[in-house]
Amino acid sequence: MTKELQLVKYYEFIRYAMTPDEQSLPDLRRVDWHKFYQFACEQAIVGIVFEGVRRLGEKGLKPPFNLLIELIGLAEQIAVQNKILNKKCVEIVREYQNAGFQCCVLKGQGNATMYPNPHRRMPGDIDLLVMPANGGCKTDDVRRNVIQYVKEKHPDNMKVRYYHVSYQDKRIEVEAHFMPNIMNNPFYYHRLQKWYNKRQSEHCQNRVELPDGVGTIPIPTVEFNIIFQLAHMMHHFFDEGIGLRQFVDYYYLLNNKKKLEEVKGQYLDLQSTLRYLGLLKFARAVMYVMKEVFAMDEKYMITTVDEQRGKTLMVEILKGGNFGQHSGLTNRSMGSKYFAKTLRNMQLVREYPVEALCEPIFRTWHFFWRLSY
Repeated sequence: MTKELQLVKYYEFIRYAMTPDEQSLPDLRRVDWHKFYQFACEQAIVGIVFEGVRRLGEKGLKPPFNLLIELIGLAEQIAVQNKILNKKCVEIVREYQNAGFQCCVLKGQGNATMYPNPHRRMPGDIDLLVMPANGGCKTDDVRRNVIQYVKEKHPDNMKVRYYHVSYQDKRIEVEAHFMPNIMNNPFYYHRLQKWYNKRQSEHCQNRVELPDGVGTIPIPTVEFNIIFQLAHMMHHFFDEGIGLRQFVDYYYLLNNKKKLEEVKGQYLDLQSTLRYLGLLKFARAVMYVMKEVFAMDEKYMITTVDEQRGKTLMVEILKGGNFGQHSGLTNRSMGSKYFAKTLRNMQLVREYPVEALCEPIFRTWHFFWRLSY
C-alpha cells in the first residue's frame, strides 16, 4: 500500500471514530495497525482512535490482541489524566478568583467538553487567561501582578514568557496567560490584542459543566475561540510545529451548528475579521485540512479552502506530529534549533511572507526580553 493510500485509510477511520452515530465501517482490510497506532501516538489522537476501535464489532477488524491491550491501557491512562486535570482546573480557577483575579480556561479541558466523550481528548497542561477582577488594567500591570502572585506561590519552578508564566503545581504544568496569545508581526499583534481586549469581560460568564460532577469552569465564547485557537495554531505552525490533535479540537469547535449559527448571525463579517487580524491565509489552509482529513461540511467552514497552503500545512502536520515533537527540531541544542527554525520559516516566505519573516525577529527579541526576568 502506498503512503498516500495508507493516509487515506487513516483519515477514513479517524472520521468514523470521531462520529459516534456513523454506522458504515471503513475498509480496514489493508490497514497496518502497528503503523496506525504509531501515527496516532505521534499526532496525540490515541483516545479518538480508541473510540473507533471500541465500536468495531465485526470479527477480524480489530487490531492484533497485544496492540489492542496496549491501546486499551493508554486510553485508560488518558481518561484518568483527564479526570485529574478536570478537578485541578476547578481548584485553580477557584484559587485565582480567591486571590482577586478573574480567569477562564483556554483550550485543554474546555475543548474536551466539546468531544462526544470528554475523557478521550489527549490531555496536556492547564492554560488560564488571568485578568484583573475589576477590569481595565494594562497588560504590563496584569503581567506584574500575576508574576508576583505566582512567585509567592510557586517560587522554585516558574518560567516567564512574554504572554504567560508557567509553573508546576503538584507535577501538573500550568500556564497563567496575561494575554491569550501573540502574533510575530507587531502590526497584527496590536490588532489581535485590541480585538481580545474588547471581548475579555465575556469569558468569565461563559461556564461549562465538567464530567463526573466535579464542577464548572469558565471558558471563552465560541466567537473568541474561533479566532483564538486559529491564532494559537498559526503561532505554533511558525514556531515548532503542530499536529492533528489541535485540528480535532477545531473541528469540534466549528462542527456545532447551533453555536456557530449564533456566531455567524451576530458577527456576519468573519472574513473581514480574519483579514484584519492577518489570519485569513492560514485560516484557508486550515479549512483544507478540515476538508481533506475530516470531510467537514462546507456550512461549518469559516472561509474558503486554499489547496496550495493547505498541502504545505499537511506536510508539516505529518512530518512533525504533535507540536512538532517528531520533526527533529525540538531535541536540538539552542543554537542549532535557532538556525533550523529560521531556515524552516524562510521556506514559508512565499506563502506567508509577513509572519515567516517576522518570526525569527520576534524570537530573537523574546530571547533578550526573557533575560530581564
